[in-house]
Amino acid sequence: MLTNSSKKKKVNKERLQLMKDIDKTKFALETAYSNFDNVTEPDLIDCYIYEVNSSLKRYKYLLEQAAKLSLPAEEAAAEAAMSEIPSLSFGLPGSLLAELFRK
Repeated sequence: MLTNSSKKKKVNKERLQLMKDIDKTKFALETAYSNFDNVTEPDLIDCYIYEVNSSLKRYKYLLEQAAKLSLPAEEAAAEAAMSEIPSLSFGLPGSLLAELFRK
């Protein structure tokens, strides 16, 4: 059976790990966007599109976990961050994007 101080330590440890994971994922996302911006080879473009989407999904998941743990600063940062993340859709309809990236 866990005591109150043990529970607090466990929650603090979870929060610390979650914050580290969020930072690492944010860095991975920034790196993927940078790499995407700097390649011209079609296979690499596809690779970085998948990498960006993967990082975005992980980032979103981690932010949801932060909200569940009630990290107030993280919740505010999460909402702000999600609104600042550019999309790879470039404002184009999905069917046109599919046509552009087919091959």
